[in-house]
Amino acid sequence: MSLARVREIHLSREQYAVLVGHARRKLRGEYLPGETLERKAFGLLVGRIEGERATTTAIVPLRRNLRHEQPYKEQIDALVHALAVPSQTPLQRRGWLADPKELIAAQEACDADGTIMLGSYHMHRVGWPADPRRETCTALDEALARDRGLWMLVLSMVDPERPVLRAFFEGDNDREAAIVLTGDREQKAAERVAAATSGEG
Repeated sequence: MSLARVREIHLSREQYAVLVGHARRKLRGEYLPGETLERKAFGLLVGRIEGERATTTAIVPLRRNLRHEQPYKEQIDALVHALAVPSQTPLQRRGWLADPKELIAAQEACDADGTIMLGSYHMHRVGWPADPRRETCTALDEALARDRGLWMLVLSMVDPERPVLRAFFEGDNDREAAIVLTGDREQKAAERVAAATSGEG
């Protein structure tokens, strides 16, 4: 059961709406209690895999960015300065480090319902001259995802009304999986198949 074999990542339209809605809310500067006050959206995907298909069962938006707190700040600063491409966002404000408490809670939920962590998502919101759509992974993204064994989803919000979502294994732009949006009927059928093959149905 290797995530590296996955060629399609299935999300229901409702899950896709949660993911895009998270990004649009942050872009509007609307924050939840305890949320880091940044126009950035990051989160997790959990679900099940069957052969070359991963079926997402939940989108887990993350609230806190520890990137600016010690002892992490200096390490992330060094990585950003070494790998990040200049942009309108200052280097000291770039990068994300999830709160371990949120990660542990997500993993405990996976353990409870028999799912696994499929990967993470984050948004790009500023177009670059050489990459105006910003729908692929940067060198920094790849460095952060390398050897994690997970998928990294990039949500381009350069045009918030026309988001683009793409998935790359370990942040490698040469290892892409197709994003497949499913309706309610297809999603329920996929969940029944996943449950039956895992011995839960």
